Amino acid sequence: MKILKLALLVALVIGALTTAMFSEEKKDADKTALIKGNNEFALDLYAKLKDLKKGNLFFSPYSISAALAMTYAGARGDTAKQMEKVLRFPFGQDKLHTTFNALIEGIQKQKGIELSIANALWGQKGYSFLDEFLNLVKKSYNAGFQQVDFENETEKALVTINKWVEEQTKNKIKDLVSKKEITPLTRLVLTNAIYFKGDWALKFDKKLTEDGNFKVAPGAVVNTPMMFTHLRSKDPMLKYGSTETLQILELPYDGANVSMIILLPKKEDGLADIEKELNYDNLQKWMDALRRVYGVMVYLPKFKMTVSFSLAPVLREMGMGDAFTGKADFSGMDGSRELFIHFVVHKASVEVNEEGTKAATATAVGMGPSGKPLALWADHPFIFIIRENTTGSLLFIGRVTNPKEEE
Repeated sequence: MKILKLALLVALVIGALTTAMFSEEKKDADKTALIKGNNEFALDLYAKLKDLKKGNLFFSPYSISAALAMTYAGARGDTAKQMEKVLRFPFGQDKLHTTFNALIEGIQKQKGIELSIANALWGQKGYSFLDEFLNLVKKSYNAGFQQVDFENETEKALVTINKWVEEQTKNKIKDLVSKKEITPLTRLVLTNAIYFKGDWALKFDKKLTEDGNFKVAPGAVVNTPMMFTHLRSKDPMLKYGSTETLQILELPYDGANVSMIILLPKKEDGLADIEKELNYDNLQKWMDALRRVYGVMVYLPKFKMTVSFSLAPVLREMGMGDAFTGKADFSGMDGSRELFIHFVVHKASVEVNEEGTKAATATAVGMGPSGKPLALWADHPFIFIIRENTTGSLLFIGRVTNPKEEE
C-alpha cells in the first residue's frame, strides 16, 4: 500500500508589585490556566473512555497531556489549532511549553513518595529533524534524543523502546508497542513515562482484611479481599464529604501533597449516573464539599489492574482528525509536511493494598452527620482519582467495577 507520508509515533508510558513580583504572579496565573485545561481534558477523555471499555478503567491523563504537548511542539496551522482545542491548551506555542516545564518541576518535588516523570525521543538514523524542535522538547520536557534504525532494524528499535518504558515504570509496563505500531516507515517516537508509588499516611491494618462481597451489578457479587479500618488521627488530616448522590473521601499519602479521592455513589447501581455528572465544574463542587475530620470508617477492596487503550480513534472523534491524516502539518519537527501521527496507545497499571498505591502508565502515539461515626462502605462500583494537591493536577483516573479482574 502506498503511503504519501511517513509515520510519526508518540509513545506515552499503564503504554512565572515589582517587575519581578508581577512576573511571578503571571507565571502562577499561566500555570493555573494550564492545570485547569489539563484537568478539563482529563475529564473529557474519561467521558469517552468510560464507554469505549467495559469494566475496570485506569489511565493517566497527565501522562497523555505531556506526550501530546511534545507532539504539539512540532504542529503548525490547522493541526496545531485542533490539538489546542481538544487538549484544552489555554495558550499557544509561545507560552505552553515553558509553563508545562514549570508544572512538571513542581509536581516532581514531593517527599515521602516515588513520583518520577521521564521523556525521550527516538528518531530514525539519518532523518533530519529541526534542531529548534529537538532543543525545545529537551529544554521544556527534558526529553533526550536517541537515534534508532526503524527502517532497517525495526525489531531492535522496538525492543529498545519497550525496554526504556519498562525501566522507567519499574517493570510495571511491558511490551507497550508492538510490530503493529513500530514499522520501517516510523520516523519518530516520543515517549513519556510516569511512575508513582505512595504509602498511605494512615495505613489499613492487614489483620482486618478479609474476604467480603463486592456488588458488581444488581443481584451479582464477587467474593474478594476487603480492607477495613477505622482511620483516626489526632490532627484532622482526613477529608470527607457527602452530596445527595455520592460520598467523597480523600485518603492522603504519607509525607506528600498527593491524595487518592474516592467517589462512591450512594446507590449501589449509581456509577453510571455519577459518570454522567463527572466534569470539571462538578468535580470542583464535590471537592469543595470535603471537610476535615478526625476519623472515618473505611471498607475498601484491594485491587490491581492493567488497562490498555488505542487512543487514536478517540482523539479523532474529539476533533484532532487532521493529525492522523495526509492533512497533518508537523513541519515544526522536520521542516516538511511528511509526518503524521500513525497511532496513540496508552497502557496503565495500578495496585492498591493496605500499604498504599503503586501506579504506572505508558502511552504510545505514532507519530458526615453529627453524632454518628462517618463511614465509607465501598462494596460497589466507584471512581478513584490520584491528585497532586499543590497544583490540583489529576495524575490518574480510574474506576473499579470488579476488583477481581486484573485486565
